[in-house]
Amino acid sequence: MRLIIVTNMLKSLVFYILFLGALFLQAQELPPIKNFSPLAYNGDNQNWSIAQGANGHMYIANNQNLLEYDGAQWTKHKSRSASTFRSVATNDSLIFTGQYMEFGFWKKNQFGKLNYTSIATTLGDKILEDEEFWNIVVLDNWVLFQSLDRIYSYNLTAKKFKISEVKSAKAHLFKLHQTVYYQNHNLGIYTIENGEPKQIANNKRIGNLNIVGIYEVKGQIIVILENGTFFQLKDGVLVPWQKRPALQVSNLIYSTGQLQDGSIILGTISNGMYQIGIEGEVVQKINQQTRLYNNTVLSVFEDRDKNLWLGLDNGLSVINMDSPFNEYKDSTGKLGQVYASIFFEDRLYLGTNQGLFVKTDSEESLFKMIPGTDGQVWSLTTIDKTLFCGHNKGTFIITGETARQISFLPGTWSVKKIPGRNDLLIQGNYDGLSILKNENSQWSLKNLIEGFSISSRFFEFLTNNKVVVNHEFKGLYQLTLDKDYTTVIEEKTHPTMGYGSSISMYQDQLLYTSSDGVFVQEKNDFSFSPDTTLIKLLFENAGGVKSIAIPDAESNRLWCFTPSGLSYLQPNTFNASFDLKTISIPSFFRGSLGVSGFENLSRVGNEKYVLGISDGFVVLNLDKIKEATYKIQLNEASHQRNLEPGTSMNLNTDPELDYGYNTVSFSFAVPQYDKYTEVNYQYRLEGLFEEWSAFTKENRATFSNLKFGTYTFQVRAKVGNTITENSASYSFTIKRPWYLSTLALLIYLLGLFILFYSVHKIYNNYYAKKQKRLLSLEKKKQKRRKLKDEKELIQLRNDKLRAEVEAKNRELAVATMSMIKKNEFLNRIKSQLQKASESKQIKSVIQTIDKNINNEDDWQFFEEAFNNADKNFMKKIKNAHPELTPSDLKLCAYLRLNLTTKEIAPLLNISAKSVEVKRHRLRKKMNLSRENTLTTYIMNL
Repeated sequence: MRLIIVTNMLKSLVFYILFLGALFLQAQELPPIKNFSPLAYNGDNQNWSIAQGANGHMYIANNQNLLEYDGAQWTKHKSRSASTFRSVATNDSLIFTGQYMEFGFWKKNQFGKLNYTSIATTLGDKILEDEEFWNIVVLDNWVLFQSLDRIYSYNLTAKKFKISEVKSAKAHLFKLHQTVYYQNHNLGIYTIENGEPKQIANNKRIGNLNIVGIYEVKGQIIVILENGTFFQLKDGVLVPWQKRPALQVSNLIYSTGQLQDGSIILGTISNGMYQIGIEGEVVQKINQQTRLYNNTVLSVFEDRDKNLWLGLDNGLSVINMDSPFNEYKDSTGKLGQVYASIFFEDRLYLGTNQGLFVKTDSEESLFKMIPGTDGQVWSLTTIDKTLFCGHNKGTFIITGETARQISFLPGTWSVKKIPGRNDLLIQGNYDGLSILKNENSQWSLKNLIEGFSISSRFFEFLTNNKVVVNHEFKGLYQLTLDKDYTTVIEEKTHPTMGYGSSISMYQDQLLYTSSDGVFVQEKNDFSFSPDTTLIKLLFENAGGVKSIAIPDAESNRLWCFTPSGLSYLQPNTFNASFDLKTISIPSFFRGSLGVSGFENLSRVGNEKYVLGISDGFVVLNLDKIKEATYKIQLNEASHQRNLEPGTSMNLNTDPELDYGYNTVSFSFAVPQYDKYTEVNYQYRLEGLFEEWSAFTKENRATFSNLKFGTYTFQVRAKVGNTITENSASYSFTIKRPWYLSTLALLIYLLGLFILFYSVHKIYNNYYAKKQKRLLSLEKKKQKRRKLKDEKELIQLRNDKLRAEVEAKNRELAVATMSMIKKNEFLNRIKSQLQKASESKQIKSVIQTIDKNINNEDDWQFFEEAFNNADKNFMKKIKNAHPELTPSDLKLCAYLRLNLTTKEIAPLLNISAKSVEVKRHRLRKKMNLSRENTLTTYIMNL
């Protein structure tokens, strides 16, 4: 049992501790801090020294690297000796660096690259072994390089050295006006006059401590020791500074610096930095707990724009000391998203999604939650010196650090006055409207207004008991209440006029603002018309209204959140128009303002406003907003071919590039380092496109596969809302490709001429050939016609010859037939005569007949006729068969005429049987086979 009790007590104790941690939030309002980790700048951890060049670029001695930052990108420069960088200083275009056993200067060449020139090498072997140069001071034409043992004074004009033996445990040189001060260890404070050391104070007050700062404050020379002790150097004697700050420094001071306002920065070894005012007060303390990147401050530097750079043992921090914004960041997450804020009776109240928090107007005070207010706070309103809190639980009256709930209706959006009634208030709730009443100086809920149950976040009470309520999605409602404010007796509606709508009273007019415009209510009518003046200012000039419009009665301003920042309207002092002021805020800040439509802003002092964000709030001081001018710089131009590495181009000339190197890149930046000032770039490449590109955060532009020709690259920037006063430009020419060069064009022209000439020749030849071909065809046609004619003539001749042959054949046939007939006739007569008698006369007649039958004249006649009809036959058969007799030739001739045996017999005056015998003999002489007939052979010969 006792164990259970002890356990419960421990649980209660833990809960109480956690509850106190939730109530008391340790943070303070600080200027914006931008941190750079070693990963961000791609370098080593430690940053020993910081300087700013004439071009506005920052240079940091970062162990093995000299870092360069142009506001957009980091560049790392390596030493040829690969030794550690300990110090850096600038003079015009020169950047001096001190390293291990080395010092010299860097200067940008025509390509925008830093080139290093060693000064130490001119000393030969005079540099001591293991000597490191921790400090550099530029004084007129002299540059002083300080190590732990010496000061090397180098004259830039004469290029000569003076070496002073100065022992110190920590190298520090301090420049006041045109005088340099330093500590000679165990001897005191010295200065340099005419190149020689001179003691101005002894070492009695200092002892073994190191001097970390010598500065002038209000005409007094102040000496700071590493333990935080402040002395005043007066007539060569160190006396305690009467305004010395009451510091509780638990560690040593390592670095110091003086700001333009005269305040002094102390960088400690393990507790961040302190800012000491000119009256000796601690202005602020910033360490790792309050968002510094690291607690060890190795170097301090203020740039020309009053940004404080802290070189840390791990990383870099930049503090915008002169920024109009101060940040309160809740690193614990206990505060939550801020939805409402108000400064009332020397206290700052924050209404968040966790509850209502309060802190007194003191840098050291802490925020704590007011008991009973845990939950969502929607609004904080002061009416007749009473602070009302609209809460998801209901309505509270806040007095100091206590809260009293006066309404338990869930979800109070806001509370407002009823014109002409000091004893009544109207409030908007989740489920409509309700009335609060003051009785005996005590506010309490009077009634819920019947007849309307729509969520009433935005509402305004007008005259004649009319209330206008805006619901973002359902539209506008004009409600007429009865005289006791208990019931809605008339309701009018109006549709929505754009997303993100709200209503507000500004200069006695009801304004309806949304993403579509600004509308004003017509008098004595529930209708709205566009306000052309406000639309032009807020939409055309400021870029539109992103969410709610917030009137500020004390300054007579109308605040609006726009897509690009924060804008407010204010009546012009000399006329009835409005002045528009736009405060640019970066995208990361716009994203932290919370849910769209719930952005909040409240006045907390003279020209000071609080903006709630997701993890705290930001204080905007309008008095610190200044007009500034900016210049953009072209840092590098390069060209490349395909995937080859880029080659830098001379920034001082207008180069001509070979056609293959037609991918061109440019790097540019505006050297500004304010966290809340966003830089966007816009460029164009004349010769490719004449219109400016859209604004972008990218500080590089690359153009690939450019055609030949002359181009001019132009770039400008918008810094916040301000366009840079200059446009950086760079001209270059891409040469024609070799195949389009002058020589190539001449060759092409010559080739074209040759081509035309060749085409002409080919054309002429073609048509000559064509003509020749036509002539040939015509000749062929004529020849064909001639041949045809000849053929026809031949045909006619052949026909004539055939006719003649036929005639000859007919003659031959007739002659043959005549011979046959004659011989047949003579044979019949002979036969009859032989039968009649064998007288001498008859024999004589028979002899005469035989003689006629064998008459050679008839054969000669026949042979002649036969040869006329078939000229070559006799020749062919004689050549084929030379052994043939004349009788055989006769038989062949008769067979050629296709005569039968019976027809041949009379011609040969032999019997048919004898003809067959002759035919048989003839076959043998001709060696004819059985398959070949004699007649067929002779006919085909």
